[in-house]
Amino acid sequence: MPLGRLAIFRTLVYLYVVIDVLWLQTSGWYHGYADPIWYEPLRLGQLLHLPAATVVLVQTLKWGSVAAALVAATGRLPRLAGTVVAVCWIWYMYVAYAYGKVDHDRGDFVVALLLLPTVGSAYWRDRRLSEAAGFVLRAAQLAAIATYFLSAWAKVRFGGWEWVNSATMARAVVRRGTPWVKWLLDVPELLHLTQWGLFVAEMSSPLIFVVPEKWRRRMVMGWFAFHAVTYASITIAFWPHLVMMLAFLPLETYADRFRSWWLTRRSGRVGVVAGEVAAGEAAAGERMPEAAADGGVR
Repeated sequence: MPLGRLAIFRTLVYLYVVIDVLWLQTSGWYHGYADPIWYEPLRLGQLLHLPAATVVLVQTLKWGSVAAALVAATGRLPRLAGTVVAVCWIWYMYVAYAYGKVDHDRGDFVVALLLLPTVGSAYWRDRRLSEAAGFVLRAAQLAAIATYFLSAWAKVRFGGWEWVNSATMARAVVRRGTPWVKWLLDVPELLHLTQWGLFVAEMSSPLIFVVPEKWRRRMVMGWFAFHAVTYASITIAFWPHLVMMLAFLPLETYADRFRSWWLTRRSGRVGVVAGEVAAGEAAAGERMPEAAADGGVR
């Protein structure tokens, strides 16, 4: 795939790291103050013998993620800065989830952070094809779709078919529903159909790899629309996962279109200013003979 697509995707990933650490996923920092007795190592911690969080550790991981991500987002030191981001962010997220539930919307983001440093220099306007870029983007795509498919599988694996045949959505609306969807509680049949629709959509998500490119983009837009509705309905958003779904889109094409639009708009403004200046000069030239008739230019 084009290196430019990878470069844009990489910039968006690292900018999201900054937003995530500073504004979205902030629970990691205060776990440094928690009593170590509450620390239960996850599998990663058991494998790597990771210690309980401390204030110094979480602050180092937090600001290390931010600093390295800002450097990596510019395309500088892609391997070194990218590796630092991967280590700090993954460890910081580990701290956030070692004291409670583990969200499943960050698994694909972990894959991207681990693989992005394998690609060296890449710039937004670089249209050369690269196997390394293709490997990273394809891995991000596979991980993103696996998030959907395995989520559906987990629903029936752990919850059984009652997940789609009970009041799952009704419970979500009661607990987290926004005012504009409360009326759905009076239409339980619609909520029941929504559960089945979501389950079928997640189970069929791998079809995105066999449909034509035009339909692949439409499917991605459909998933974005679904997440927008979900957030507006029950205020649940899978932010890092949405970033991963961008791996399906021709980001370099969108960047070229935006650049062309901006240059056209800018040149239009320059043309308008130049026309105004020319009109002013012409008007001044027309007034000069009149001034000469009065005995000279004042």
